[in-house]
Amino acid sequence: MIEVMEACVEGRLDEIRLEFEDQAAVCVVLASDGYPIGYQKGYPIEGLDAFDKREDYYCFHAGTAEKDGKIVTNGGRVLGITAKGEDLKQARQKAYEAVSWVRFENKYMRHDIGKAIDDADV
Repeated sequence: MIEVMEACVEGRLDEIRLEFEDQAAVCVVLASDGYPIGYQKGYPIEGLDAFDKREDYYCFHAGTAEKDGKIVTNGGRVLGITAKGEDLKQARQKAYEAVSWVRFENKYMRHDIGKAIDDADV
């Protein structure tokens, strides 16, 4: 991605070969309960190893830190749990499956991300 951004800035995008996947992706943010008004930090996060060696599942860290060798909550928006699928319905199903792998005290998430996808005839 950095190579693409540099090519854009330098006016040589025509030299870059872009490849796109024919898949959809959905991301569900795991937040600390109380966000954005007030929330506590420092809760250990468990289950992150569930993403190891699994294709199409990703865990992006946002509000995390390392403390005593463990990953802990350190912000309101803690993790972005993302999954890819053949279409948006499958990606949404997989993303919500993956949020169940992660555990931390005060875990909060919206349950309506991509809800219209399930209701649509796509």
